[in-house]
Amino acid sequence: MTNAPAYIPKNDHAVLGVIFMILFCVTAPILDVFAKLAAETVPVGQITAARFLVQAILMVPLAYFYDKTLTFRPKLLSRLVFRSLMLVASTYCFVAAIAVMPIADALAIVFVEPFILLLIGKYIYAEEVGPRRLTASIIGFLGVILIIQPSFVAFGWITLFPLGTALCFALYMISTRSLSRHMNTIAMQAHTAWIGAAIVIPVIVLADGSGIAAIDPVMPNGVYWWYLIGMGIAATVAHLFMSYALSVAPSSTLAPLHYLEIVSAVILGYIIFSDIPNASAVAGMLIVMSCGLYIVYREQKIARQTQL
Repeated sequence: MTNAPAYIPKNDHAVLGVIFMILFCVTAPILDVFAKLAAETVPVGQITAARFLVQAILMVPLAYFYDKTLTFRPKLLSRLVFRSLMLVASTYCFVAAIAVMPIADALAIVFVEPFILLLIGKYIYAEEVGPRRLTASIIGFLGVILIIQPSFVAFGWITLFPLGTALCFALYMISTRSLSRHMNTIAMQAHTAWIGAAIVIPVIVLADGSGIAAIDPVMPNGVYWWYLIGMGIAATVAHLFMSYALSVAPSSTLAPLHYLEIVSAVILGYIIFSDIPNASAVAGMLIVMSCGLYIVYREQKIARQTQL
């Protein structure tokens, strides 16, 4: 899915991309809802393993049907393993967080990821980053503090886990950009799913009977099986929406829409868990979203100037 289908008029590509991005923003929080529901009785590590296992069962046949092959150059294996490891760590941290705190609050903290990418680009890859974007990043982090502070008082150190999600997801995105030059997004998602399952499932098996609450597996009862399966299905569908959106529209067009995911998370959190963000959290969310959108705007402006 690296190219837009030929039968779609070129002028409609951006519209289709926007539609699929909005569908992603609606679907992705459903994954989080299933994970939070499952976390009532199922350990976080087991939930993480279930997400990757179900996603692998769905994605590998789909990728083979699409590509007719899942082979890749051996030199790409280390990058695929790193990408999968970062997504496993990102997922674990986020599930651990939303097990005790509202989804929208945790998700808003995760949205410092664009700021982290900016700083990685500047200090590791020596990319030119102007003072405006750096200032926006600093203000965005201050917004995160507004979200974390009341949650930290209520839930303790677990509130910092979304920052781990943001860091790991930023590294996941960097590896995605690197791998996208060598394979299509569907194949990438399939390999990430089965490698992620191969990483986390042995850990859960070895932890059986260990007494370590986060990874000692349990036998899910009744509806909790469906929560785990639903989480894997929602993850697969959400990532497909995202992949297709990026295949037909530029990321610069889609990036601002990603913040709609916070809106969806707030709505679902209220409907299902009766979670209502407090004033400090709402202020922090607005600051993070505003700074993120400003960074997107500046990057688009700089890209246009470079092309002239």
